[in-house]
Amino acid sequence: MYVVESKGGAIVCMLLALLFLGTWPALITLLERRGRLPQHTYLDYTITNLLAAVIIALTFGQIGDSTVERPNFFTQLSQVSFPVGTVAILESLLDNWSSVLFAMAGGVVLSLGNLSTQYAWAFVGLSVVEVISSSMTVVIGTTLNYFLDGKINKAEILFPGVGCFLVAVCLASAVHSSNAADYKAKLSSWPIDNETGKGTVLPSASEEAVLKDRENGGGPIRKAKAGTATFLIELEKRRSIKVFGKSMFIGLTLTFFAGVCFSLFSPAFNLATNDQWHTLKQGVPKLVVYTAFFYFSVSCFVIALILNISFLYHPALGVSKSSFKAYLKDWNGRGWAFFAGFLCGFGNGLQFMGGQAAGYAAADAVQALPLVSTFWGVVLFGEYRRSSRRTYILLFSMLFMFIAAVGILMASSGHRK
Repeated sequence: MYVVESKGGAIVCMLLALLFLGTWPALITLLERRGRLPQHTYLDYTITNLLAAVIIALTFGQIGDSTVERPNFFTQLSQVSFPVGTVAILESLLDNWSSVLFAMAGGVVLSLGNLSTQYAWAFVGLSVVEVISSSMTVVIGTTLNYFLDGKINKAEILFPGVGCFLVAVCLASAVHSSNAADYKAKLSSWPIDNETGKGTVLPSASEEAVLKDRENGGGPIRKAKAGTATFLIELEKRRSIKVFGKSMFIGLTLTFFAGVCFSLFSPAFNLATNDQWHTLKQGVPKLVVYTAFFYFSVSCFVIALILNISFLYHPALGVSKSSFKAYLKDWNGRGWAFFAGFLCGFGNGLQFMGGQAAGYAAADAVQALPLVSTFWGVVLFGEYRRSSRRTYILLFSMLFMFIAAVGILMASSGHRK
């Protein structure tokens, strides 16, 4: 199997993971804002998320020779390095079952966290949700990984980076509060804005064929400028998760729950691949990254499948009811949902590959993904357009702290022997 061994290779894996993990939430949010049901999107996403783990296992996990300490994916999965026979195989599976359970537990909490953020993005916004949940992941998860990894990361560099994430959390909360006040001020002036047409522009002749008002029988509508009250009203009409009139506390609660879940999946995976608690019998090889990632992704897939099929018939937070038959027929945006699943799957795999080489505490630098998510939030969704000066100052301060944090965490990279 292919093993990332150099510090440079580990940093490349982290940077790619940062890009992938910061982009897929933007695609999911885009589909929700276009009116696609979150249950449909998440079911599509979870299929390709599992497929990405299978592709990684069948490529990187099968490259090179298989050894007793570093078995290839198929070798470890089938346990053929042990004496052949049904009884021997079952005994071998039981021998490393504790590591398998750690990997699967990591997949369960990640699936719950991703599912929670899918709804939280609608209530609180992509940027703020990613900042709070990612910062919680670093503060809790990085501390756990530092001690699990035998302190191979440089504490004098690592923990100042964690401190930067803590500051970023406080700034994110301030950004959310300031932006919510801006939204309230915009909406309070909406009747005037709507009557005068301020903040809107008429579409061109070519655009009129595309911009149809579904609420009024298909007539042409005005194209609102991002950040205006008219834009917010039109967005609320289109989106599948309605947020007007609902408490922001719901979104923040989901965000903090997701942050706790995200804090636990990386330490659980660390235990699965390195057996710091010595649950394996002597002579039993530890799970390689690719086998652990496969079990991790399977459990993530199963939990997502069960919950989202349930949500089809018993939706949460006022989302429209659906059915499995309706899901199969819904091809609107399915390609983007599939792509989001691939990005998340490959992003997680690269994070674990880098963490196995340089320490999972340093690999948590990929939790600076709000840098990428905020970029997409501004470009695709018009977040923070026409906001107050105070909101802009807080936003740039938050992003600066994230840039500092990711650089410091990567600088703390060690080398696992």
